[in-house]
Parts: sequence; structure tokens; C-alpha cells
Amino acid sequence: MEKNDKIYVAGHRGLVGGAIVRNLRSRGFGNLLMRSSAELDLRCQRAVEDFFAAERPDYVFLAAAKVGGILANDTYPADFIRDNLQMEVNVIDAAHRAGVRKLCFLGSSCIYPKFAPQPMKEEHLLTGELEPTNEWYAVAKIAGIKMCQAYRRQYGFNAIAVMPTNLYGPGDNFDLSGSHVLPALLRKFHEAKQAGEPEVVVWGTGTPRREFLHVDDMADACVHLMEVYEGENIVNVGVGEDVTIAELAGLVGQVVGYTGRIVYDASKPDGTPRKLLDVTRLAATGWRAHIGLAEGITSTYAWYLEHLGGRASAGGQTVHGGA
Repeated sequence: MEKNDKIYVAGHRGLVGGAIVRNLRSRGFGNLLMRSSAELDLRCQRAVEDFFAAERPDYVFLAAAKVGGILANDTYPADFIRDNLQMEVNVIDAAHRAGVRKLCFLGSSCIYPKFAPQPMKEEHLLTGELEPTNEWYAVAKIAGIKMCQAYRRQYGFNAIAVMPTNLYGPGDNFDLSGSHVLPALLRKFHEAKQAGEPEVVVWGTGTPRREFLHVDDMADACVHLMEVYEGENIVNVGVGEDVTIAELAGLVGQVVGYTGRIVYDASKPDGTPRKLLDVTRLAATGWRAHIGLAEGITSTYAWYLEHLGGRASAGGQTVHGGA
């Protein structure tokens, strides 16, 4: 990519999209296209076609998606499959028709089979049943990946697809009704410290293992792959290492400065025992993660304190151990 190329970042207000914008600007890319959902509804085919016809971007990062936790997926399955399919179909097709040079599509590690071998390799996709709690989202994301591959095969459209592991960082969702385990732990430990609570209860045994990638590393990998990777095969993006939920809780407590007890409620579900990506294909392109977990949690907590730490406590100190 040249510094004056026109680059469209779909979903620039989201966790990953915002990080991609930061990364591009830090590299000197200044001709960035960004539209909020109010300005451009990616579910509307005509609006997307008109946007691409008028702006003619050179490169596209498709980071826009409808996302949510288990409760949201279970409550609104039609919304999740419809909205994500519409966004993917509209953007990928319009990008091809408008002559976009290259598109980067973001999948998710949660769309791998529920019982995939560990660590999960790219070829494990579609080799087993999906996790029932997010199958609507997963089916839509898989369709997006296959659409990228189909447009490459039939039209020669240069579209790549990446599969990020569990992400965290500035701009994360700290809403306890829908956040993932790491931001939930940060908020709960912070609120427990502020309230002088003697303990924080974590769901499960603390033994499940999870992999965590800082979103700024994810953005750096996306830009790197946009510049160097040309393959049809998907590419896992992660750190290639994992920690137990208990280790994560201890680290978060240390960063926050919480000195109370951490209690594990073994009567609550643990979720999948392990979720780890094989990052051999990514490493072969010359990229690896640079932000360590302790460093990343520290910077994320600083962001939380600056932007959200003064809000009133939501009450209760129970957090879910799954991710």
C-alpha cells in the first residue's frame, strides 16, 4: 500500500476497526475513509454500492460486524445471521465491482468447531459441529470467508481472511452483561477494590485455558497481511500461547492492585477446556505478537480508568470464567 492510497476501514468505531485506524495513521497512511453506521448502513445494498461507486477505495478492511455474547446470540439469532450476511455480501461484492485492489475480511476463532483439536489449525474449519451458543454468528462469518474465496476463484478478486483469537484492549466492551472474560475481570476487580470487597467470585474452576491478543497487535497483523499475504487460505492471528483463567485472574488482580480473595465457583460451567490458535502460517509471513499480556492488561486498565473508571459500580462481584 502506498501512503496516499485510499483505504476504507469498515467498522472504525469498533474495537478492531479503531485499532486498525490507529495503526494505519502511525504508519503514515492519511487518506482514510470512515463512515459511521448512521452515515452508511452496510446492510443496505444500494447505499453500499453508491458509496463504493463514489469513493472508489483502493483497499478495504472489513472489520464491521454485529457481535455479542451468549445471551444476545440466543435472544436475537435472526438479527445475527441476517445483519452479518447482509454486511458481508454488500461490502465484498461492491468492493469487487468498484475495482478495490485488496480486501481483508475478519473472521473469528469462535467459528471453529466446538471440539476442534488444540491448538486449532486453519484446516480445522468446517470439520465438526459449531458451538450452539453462537452458531448464527458463526455461519454468517464462515459464509463471509467462503465468499472471499469464491470471488478470488471466479473473479480473481484479491480478498484475504484472517481469524483473530480472543481480543482485548482500548475501546473494549466493559458492560458486564455482554463483555468477555478479560474486560469483565478488569472491571470487577476495580470495583471490588474501590468498594473494599473482601473477595471476587469467578465462575468455574479456573482451569480452562484461553489465548489473549492485544487489539493493537491484531491491527498490526492485519496491516502486515494486507501488504504481504496473497493466499486464498485463512490465516490465524494470535500469540500462540495461552493461560488458565486462574492465572489471568491473578494477573488482573495484581495490575489493579486488588488484595482480596479470588474465589472460584466450581458449580458454574467452565466452557470449552481450551481455545488456542496455531499461528504457524502467520509466523511464516514474518509477523509475531509484540505486546505481552501483563503489559497489555496494564495499558488497558489505564484506558479503562481514564474513560470508564469513574462510573458507578454495577454491583455484585461475580464474573464468568469463560471466553
